[in-house]
Amino acid sequence: MDIQVKICGLRTPQDVAVVAEAGARYAGFVFFPKSPRAVDVAQARSLALSAPVGLAKVALVVDAGDALLDEIVAEVPLDMLQLHGRESVERVQQIRARYGLPVMKAVGVSSDADLPALEAYGKVADQLLVDAKAPKDSVLPGGNGLAFDWRLVAGRRWPVPWMLAGGLTPEKVGEAVRLTGARQVDVSSGVESAPGKKSPELIRAFVRAAQAAGAEPAVPRL
Repeated sequence: MDIQVKICGLRTPQDVAVVAEAGARYAGFVFFPKSPRAVDVAQARSLALSAPVGLAKVALVVDAGDALLDEIVAEVPLDMLQLHGRESVERVQQIRARYGLPVMKAVGVSSDADLPALEAYGKVADQLLVDAKAPKDSVLPGGNGLAFDWRLVAGRRWPVPWMLAGGLTPEKVGEAVRLTGARQVDVSSGVESAPGKKSPELIRAFVRAAQAAGAEPAVPRL
């Protein structure tokens, strides 16, 4: 099966170029000032305009108000909005209707108790991002380099396409794909040489490993 890769937290034109050249499907731009990967609207616009055709551009926001979203959507040529905060089901519906862009809703997972939220958001979002739940004391809702027990979502399906995130690296992504059956994977800190600094070598290695796992024969599910 074909594995689609999203590289999130891009900050330079070189990041975008490497991501495209490596064969990733999505490029993510972070609009969250507390993140070491944050960009402003002007930076994101420049990065998005440098992206080649075929590379989907995703804006990651955290509990953003309409004013910020209005500015981002007006200035940055985007293909998708990623909601990575505590947005309610109703808020997801509002954003999707207001901007006419596909919406991906991130949901943090640490136990079975978190899975019903995926069903609820799957009814209103265009895609789901199944991520590791951030620690209670973390200032970042994602990008913490933490994984969750992948067995919680192994073989599961939701009403919309979903993407696996949380603690993925070039060394771990193959196992994650094989265990969960994910057809899309997302990485940020796992391809960095330092917080906010993407490594071209790690990006290429991650995409290769993900695609290699997708090329393996499917394991029959019980």
